[in-house]
Amino acid sequence: MTARILVMPGDGVGPEICREAVRVLETLAHDHGLDIELEEALVGGAAIDAAGDPLPESSLVAAREADAILFGAIGGPAWDSQPRDKRPESGLLRLRSELELFANLRPAILYPQLAYASALKPEIVSGLDIMIVRELTGGIYFGKPAGTLTNDQGHREAFNTMRYDEVEIERIGRRAFEIAGARNGRLCSVDKANVLDVSQLWRDVMNELAADYPQVSLTHMYVDNAAMQMVRAPKQFDTVVTGNLFGDILSDAAAMLTGSIGMLPSASMDRHGKGMYEPVHGSAPDIAGQGVANPLAAILSVAMLLRYSLKRGDLADKVESAVGYALDRGLRTRDIMDHETQVASTQEMGGAIVDMLR
Repeated sequence: MTARILVMPGDGVGPEICREAVRVLETLAHDHGLDIELEEALVGGAAIDAAGDPLPESSLVAAREADAILFGAIGGPAWDSQPRDKRPESGLLRLRSELELFANLRPAILYPQLAYASALKPEIVSGLDIMIVRELTGGIYFGKPAGTLTNDQGHREAFNTMRYDEVEIERIGRRAFEIAGARNGRLCSVDKANVLDVSQLWRDVMNELAADYPQVSLTHMYVDNAAMQMVRAPKQFDTVVTGNLFGDILSDAAAMLTGSIGMLPSASMDRHGKGMYEPVHGSAPDIAGQGVANPLAAILSVAMLLRYSLKRGDLADKVESAVGYALDRGLRTRDIMDHETQVASTQEMGGAIVDMLR
């Protein structure tokens, strides 16, 4: 059965890195029998410029009909003056919400060839392999009420609401337990239960779920301590599950352990396994169009797409191995280079992966 893949390049370096990721998909289709159909749609600032909306209805319809989505990056200074609901980021938030992409998977894996590029000493990060499972459609980013008002003293006051119900916590918890069970059987749930009622409910539900997954060892950690431990001794973590706000912060911290945010893919999935796959880096408008962006996070996002949505773990392994071979050859984009490696452009790095897959 042909899988429909929607490509949403977005803004900044998004089109450049998606171009290389699409080359990988096309190579797999041509040389390895991957049965896919590719379509493209506007999102973010590009959609605002073309249609006046960061997520036009036609793009949302195409996203709903697709089996998987390959997403680039959105945003940039050109759209910072837009009203909040018309900024590029609002299109991404709406896409996640409309498609019920509640589970964000953020692997932080250090390729041994890049140990020198990590912000921490090699002996601390060597062998690093963490999976952060972040709840993506609830919590403080979506909680109501929220807004800005003038209070009784005449001062401007802004407020947001962090809230989760037990169904939201249970579904992300079950996904995290399943992932931990398929890895090394260790799950750390991160919260702030010592001061937040919503975190106490989170911890209660996680403890209740643990009885259904006896093969997984569940531990708990406060988010402030988790941030410290992520830097002090990151290899103590295997699978981490946490809420939207905490996951946003911790996953970016984990990204820097791997040497470059340009190496990290992600998946945002619904309850049926449909996912949106995107690099965790932003649109990087300062280098857009220069051909220096690292396409490996987008290419590794293709590997996650193959593994989780198309159930082609064999092809995902090929893509990940090709990335390793390219690094073994000394190819580096500007963000991960050192004095002994060869600087590669965005297109050259993507081409090296394609050549290896062929």
